[in-house]
Amino acid sequence: MKAGALFLCVLALCATLSSSEPPKQGYVPDAQTASAIAQAILVPIYGKEQVWKESPYTAKLDGDEWTVEGTLNCGDKTKFCAGGVAVVRLSRRDGRILSVIHGQ
Repeated sequence: MKAGALFLCVLALCATLSSSEPPKQGYVPDAQTASAIAQAILVPIYGKEQVWKESPYTAKLDGDEWTVEGTLNCGDKTKFCAGGVAVVRLSRRDGRILSVIHGQ
């Protein structure tokens, strides 16, 4: 009896979730949201300090794909600056993480 009730609850929940329409602008509608999501993804991978060092992050939309990229902060802009930044690609439509890379 309990298993049957649980099954019906799960079935009802699945039906509710599958019938909901995504927002017209997608789940990642703007650059600020894309940047916040990207930073939340990067902190567990690279650490809060490294993510902070690469601020500010810029987000560019190309079709339905956001590309969020950190900034290479070098202090003295007259010298060659070695290193790389994190780049996260996200789906505007459903928020999926498409890729996470970090240059060297």
